[in-house]
Amino acid sequence: MAKSTQAQPPPRQRGVTMTDVARHAGVSRTAVSFVLSNRENASISEETRTRINEAVQALGYRPNAGARALAAQRSDWYGIVTEIVTAPFAVDIIKGAQDQAWLDRRFLLIAPSDQADAQGPNQGLEDAAVEKLLEQRVEGLLYAATYHRAVHVPESAHEVPTVLINCFDADGRLPSIIPDERAGGKVAVERLLQAGHTRIGVIDLDPGIPASVGRLAGAREALAAAGLDLDPRLVVSGNATADGGYEAACTILDLPDRPTALFCLNDRMAMGAYDAIKERGLAIPKDIAVIGFDNQELIAAYLRPKLTTVALPFEQMGALGVQTLAALTAGQPITASQQLVDCPLLERSSV
Repeated sequence: MAKSTQAQPPPRQRGVTMTDVARHAGVSRTAVSFVLSNRENASISEETRTRINEAVQALGYRPNAGARALAAQRSDWYGIVTEIVTAPFAVDIIKGAQDQAWLDRRFLLIAPSDQADAQGPNQGLEDAAVEKLLEQRVEGLLYAATYHRAVHVPESAHEVPTVLINCFDADGRLPSIIPDERAGGKVAVERLLQAGHTRIGVIDLDPGIPASVGRLAGAREALAAAGLDLDPRLVVSGNATADGGYEAACTILDLPDRPTALFCLNDRMAMGAYDAIKERGLAIPKDIAVIGFDNQELIAAYLRPKLTTVALPFEQMGALGVQTLAALTAGQPITASQQLVDCPLLERSSV
């Protein structure tokens, strides 16, 4: 009985080397090396350069990036360490950084470090992520957090220029790019004042975190400029959740002299507040206006009415992080330890 034959895949070709290019072009390997490295003082004719470049194209030669980085002590790569890369905010930071890096002819190596838990970040994974990036001879590091807070960066990150995004160094040694929380809170309350509201309730985040401190400070600043104070009875924590926002809104709306507007310090709490408002037969924005913060588009753009909110500038922070890192790797001094990025107001239909 004849054995069945199966078509065998073609043999895998070995990588094309400089020696192959030199043989194809009829020149020395040294000449190929000089041309591919753009050696300026090499006495090589244009005709020889053309033959070498044609051989490179014909053979599909690719330079060995690892060897080139080792020889030049630079790789054209930046590393970025961030928590869960599928989180919407992390994705936006990476996009901004990646787009800016591409403009600078740099490339990003992304290393997830897992999500921080109640006890803090997973330090073991962070250390391993930084070490792995350094093994790839990255020229610098970006360290990005999914929410604004102080962080302790692995000590090995100090071996190369490092910039923090959406967080700041608890030890005060590294430059950071953070959102201007205070200005964002101010612009939100200014918008409510512009709409004629003078009694404004605030659904707070967990008290004491940077976002809460900054956004509340901005709200108070806007009210003070209008000759108003923030009534402490109108500030209730919603613990950053939709359920917490609902409970906080119920507390505020059931006061005898309820406010005519709510400033919710994130969009999830605004979503919960919507339910509390509608349960009381009130209409948004006719009876009560609502402004959120963060611009979580799956929430803000799909609530009814659509939520006016202040956007966190994740893409812009990612881009500025790369610009700052490029300056550091070029040896330029960075004067500001923290760079603030504006949080714009996005008008929709809830005010």
